Order: sequence, then C-alpha cells, then structure tokens
Amino acid sequence: MKVQLFIPCFVNQFYPSVGKNMVKLFEKLNLEILYNSKQSCCGQIAFNAGNWKEAKKMATKFICDFQPNIPIVSPSASCTSYLKNYYSKLFEKNSSESIAFEEMNLKNHELSDFLVNHLAVRDISASFPHKVTFHDSCSGLREYKLKNEARILLKHVKGLELIEMENLDECCGFGGTFAVKHKHISQAMVEQKVENALNTGAEYITSTETSCLLNINSYIKKHKLPLKAIHFSEIITSGW
Repeated sequence: MKVQLFIPCFVNQFYPSVGKNMVKLFEKLNLEILYNSKQSCCGQIAFNAGNWKEAKKMATKFICDFQPNIPIVSPSASCTSYLKNYYSKLFEKNSSESIAFEEMNLKNHELSDFLVNHLAVRDISASFPHKVTFHDSCSGLREYKLKNEARILLKHVKGLELIEMENLDECCGFGGTFAVKHKHISQAMVEQKVENALNTGAEYITSTETSCLLNINSYIKKHKLPLKAIHFSEIITSGW
C-alpha cells in the first residue's frame, strides 16, 4: 500500500522528529512511502487571517503537489481538518479545482485516524513505561472529530499508564495567532491545562497536535515543572 506524507509547517520547523517518526512507523507497517519535497504550507494561516486570495493560491498548489488517489497522511489534525472543512470555500462550485479537491479530500487523513480507522492498527509493539496524560486539541476534537483514536494506540503500549486529567477537552490557549493577540488569556489557559496535567501525577503530556505541545512545553520549561510534552507518535514508536 502506498501512502503520501504531508508534513505541515509547524512539524517541519519545530518538530521534525515527528515526521521521522511517521516514516519509521510506516516502514514498520510495510507501507510504500511517497514524499514530495516541493510541498509547502497548506494556507491555513493565510485563511484564518482573512487573506483568502493568498490561501487560494496555496490551496491550488497543494492540489498539484499530491496525487488524488493515494492516502495523504499528516501528523496534524489542525491542517488536515482545515483541508477537509474549508478548502471548498476557496473554489467556485464545480470548478476544476473544486472537482480535483473533492476527489483528493476523501484521501486526507490525520495519523491516528489513518492507523486506527483505515489500517485497523492497534498494537505496534511499542514500549513506554511511564505515566501519561492526554490533551485533546481543539482542531482534532471539534473539527476533525477525533476522540479515542490516539488513546486506543496508547493503551496498547507496553508499560504505559494513561491517566485522564480534569477538563480534558478544554483549550490549551494556543489557537494560532490567538496566543499572540490575546497573550494574557492564552497564558491563563495554558496554566490551567498544565496544572490539570500535573494533578494526574503523569510524567508526560501527549497530544496529536504539535502546535498545542509547543505552547504547553513553553509554559512547562518557563516554570521548570516536572512534566514533559511529547507527540504521541514518539510514544508509539518507542521501544523497538
């Protein structure tokens, strides 16, 4: 089976190890990996900022960068849910771009969704003997409709104890430019998120979303707290 890697900007710039983990994972599952090095930003930032003209250009390029009939898998529910929910708003109905994207959209998948719901993967023979709590990203939970996929994979990791925190579905305060425009509100939100995570006694907080983890980890490091933020892909590829 062939699979195309879509590596979002955030992963490329701040968490390149997550992209490498995907390669490691797909190789273990004997998938044929395709990666177009000419791929670029999906345009979510431009879209959210109201610059739809620029977002349309980037969307058109995205359609050209990927093959429509082969699964496109990303370690980001934020970017993938943007593709699924908002690309159609950029193109005129029944235009060539709209038709091309509708065909491609059926093949767009977030990593945990692809593993659990499309490959029926549960146990990847990983080992991670630590206490872990899970953060549901807003984009994953509310836009992509993820909930149990990553948890299913984590519960099959040898030695891992998954402990749920209070108010687990509340935002971490990142929200893209929200963290910049509303810094003080964002800081209060991430403080509460980290406090809830610490109260579980977990050593690690994990998520499907690198942008959330960057925000959470920044707070942890600033206050020198006994907690580590880690993408779930690093956990399910540990111990091989």
